[in-house]
Amino acid sequence: MDQPFRMKNNGQISIVLNSQKRKTLAKELPDATMVPKTIPQEHAALKEIEEELGTLVGMEEMKKTIKEIYAWIYINKKREEEGLKVGKQALHMMFKGNPGTGKTTVARLIGKLFQKMNVLSKGHLIEAERADLVGEYIGHTAQKTRDLIKKAMGGILFVDEAYSLGRGGEKDFGKEAIDTMVKHMEDKQHDFILILAGYSREMDQFLTLNPGLYSRFPLVIDFPDYTIDQLMEIGEKMLCEKEYTLSHEAEKRLREHLYWIKTSLNITSFSNGRYMRNVIEKSIRAQSMRLLMQNHYDRHELMTIRSNDLILDE
Repeated sequence: MDQPFRMKNNGQISIVLNSQKRKTLAKELPDATMVPKTIPQEHAALKEIEEELGTLVGMEEMKKTIKEIYAWIYINKKREEEGLKVGKQALHMMFKGNPGTGKTTVARLIGKLFQKMNVLSKGHLIEAERADLVGEYIGHTAQKTRDLIKKAMGGILFVDEAYSLGRGGEKDFGKEAIDTMVKHMEDKQHDFILILAGYSREMDQFLTLNPGLYSRFPLVIDFPDYTIDQLMEIGEKMLCEKEYTLSHEAEKRLREHLYWIKTSLNITSFSNGRYMRNVIEKSIRAQSMRLLMQNHYDRHELMTIRSNDLILDE
């Protein structure tokens, strides 16, 4: 996708990271020679975040998107200095995608970038779910939600599985949490950023629960599932950090297993990078037990995860 920002009629920007329909925009883009290839020193904050993003597998469109958000904020500051009109910059976001696709990691990096840009005073991340927001009696939910927002001041409030706030019907206290968040998004929009995350379909339904909710999220970002190659790369990075490696047979078996998951299972229940982490941790424990029973501890064996060490969900 060459243009991740897509303006809708209500001013919302939709960002699709894995769009299959790519359009040629050569006529609309400036000449390549006009675009600087190196980042000036004043943009050191962006360079630092880029280096951290570079360690993440995939997310190429997200990496481009973060640059564009940076540019958007930076240029608006320059316009303001020149007395030009500056659009209202609410930066609340919605992350849509399956578990384990990097949503929390990206939220944390965005907080760090915004802190360095003086958009946020602290840049910290407060993670929450339904249980942290919803109370047990009338008025309790609003207070719990306000308390969490207060903790998030100067940073980001990240609500995972946000759609669960709307699953109890009209009498459920989850609606009170939504109404409280909407009010504070408007009243304190420059003091904190709210990021709501969850499955794509459920989040679309969730947006219909409060008339003011949809228009308050100018940035909607889709997180695609990882490909098999990307999952294998994630696994290899995790193993390398721990000084382990897969044998040829183990690598083959793991790749075939991931292919089976992708083609045979309901992919919405697959936890992507999180699944790879769980497989590796279980397999390392299995390898430890095997070596203990074999009483064989040479360096090569201590580093090698073999096919029969892999603990896979069949």
